[in-house]
Amino acid sequence: MSQRYVREYYTITELTREFDISTRTLRFYEDEGLIHPVRRGRTRLFRPTDRHLLKQILRGKRLGFSINEIREIVQMYKEPPGEVGQLKLMIQRIDEKRDDLRQKRRDLEETLEELDHAEEACVERLAELGVNT
Repeated sequence: MSQRYVREYYTITELTREFDISTRTLRFYEDEGLIHPVRRGRTRLFRPTDRHLLKQILRGKRLGFSINEIREIVQMYKEPPGEVGQLKLMIQRIDEKRDDLRQKRRDLEETLEELDHAEEACVERLAELGVNT
């Protein structure tokens, strides 16, 4: 039976390469209080929990969550009601985000339709004026 080796620390360079992000992005999440690296002099060392949080933060960003929404979800994991509450909140936020995106899609479809009508009216008027398009 093989055991998985769990690292004690990751460097800023390792994480920026692994997740294809800038050091500035990593420092931003640190400044926002989302991750808490250990400091050894001027060196930041990230624990596996920081790496996991970073993975979750980036996932949240890809899903369109704001930093405040991500912070709320991360905080809930650390405090009661813990993971169950976090998962329920995540489901609620996903539903809200999905509704938001569906509304945006409806708005876009409506705008595209209006643009089609406006273009059609312009082409018709140009034809009336005897101008070819």
